[in-house]
Amino acid sequence: MIDIVVVLRAEDAVLDFLSVLTDGETALVLADHGRTLTFPATQSPAERLTRIAGHVRPADDRAGASGPGSLADLVREGAGDREARVWTHSPADNRRSRGRVGRDTAIGCADRDVRHAVGYSPYLQVVSDFDHSLDRELIAGKLDFVNRACEHLLTAPSPEYVVQTPRIPATERFFHADAEERERLFALLASLDDEAASIADPWEFGSSPYEKDRLDATAAWVLGHRAATGESLVEVGACEGALTHRLVAAGCAVHVTEPNPLFRKRLTEAVGGTETVRVSSKDLADLTIASDLADLTEEGHPRAGAHLLIEMLYYGQDLGLLDRLPTDHLFVALEPDAMDGRVRPWLAASATWQEVESVHLVPPRVETVCAGRAYLIKRGSDGLLLRRTAG
Repeated sequence: MIDIVVVLRAEDAVLDFLSVLTDGETALVLADHGRTLTFPATQSPAERLTRIAGHVRPADDRAGASGPGSLADLVREGAGDREARVWTHSPADNRRSRGRVGRDTAIGCADRDVRHAVGYSPYLQVVSDFDHSLDRELIAGKLDFVNRACEHLLTAPSPEYVVQTPRIPATERFFHADAEERERLFALLASLDDEAASIADPWEFGSSPYEKDRLDATAAWVLGHRAATGESLVEVGACEGALTHRLVAAGCAVHVTEPNPLFRKRLTEAVGGTETVRVSSKDLADLTIASDLADLTEEGHPRAGAHLLIEMLYYGQDLGLLDRLPTDHLFVALEPDAMDGRVRPWLAASATWQEVESVHLVPPRVETVCAGRAYLIKRGSDGLLLRRTAG
């Protein structure tokens, strides 16, 4: 048996896997170098750290791995004819470059025992299966490595590469993940791209008690204003239709848009046959929520009683576009900090919109995700109903 550690960059090996690399015969796969280092059982921890230090590179946003097949080949090279236990990054690493390596390694090494490092997880608390507490000698070696080999990374401006105290754990924690759990963890930390849409319902709208309460409260809020806004609604960024189903069940006519083609395909399959739902099928040149919003301001879109901007104004959209939407009512929902920090200052300066109602839809809640593998705080949701001013 040999332990093989697969990381994106050399410093990752020491920050999260030192306890693995200093015990017996091991190998280290450096994905950005595309090479494997082997460490015989007789080699001391200090000698191993010196070898690894020689491969630490400057911060480089172009660093990346070449996919599951190449990583599997490098593991096979390190293992030879021996059974190998593989250690790699978490698919939920908030640094996507590392998350991809963790995911791709597990895919390429599906026939091996693969263990993921919890590492520094600012958005999730991940439940670990194996915890390795470092003694003071190993901690001293880790800190010395950081000071000598990673001095340039202590002040790196990029969050992908900067080394700060939380990234230098005294206890290294690891977990197993089956294929479904791995893919959910990977999608959960993705943005609104194909990586997020790689699985159905990545944010667990269909199974989360918090999300059910949020969606029920949002639907009830919108439906409670039908006398003023009418039955015709445009839902921007509808994802897979979790809110759409609730509105249609209440008899609303909904035009839904979704810029991501994978989400839109599932949305169309779920609600496309419903008489009161129209799914926008336009392929946008730039598949982003921002372009989805901009598209709705162009000529040719029918006027609607209200546009729903539910949990989607997080992505740097130009709020000035809201003035050009063909409607007199906007329903905006966001977590409270985002509402107060972004939307309310814009509204205070707006000559186009006035506040009709402000509501607390749901309070914050701590909730498990990915079948209990991790947990996090869902931050709550506030709603703001806006009406176009007479002028």
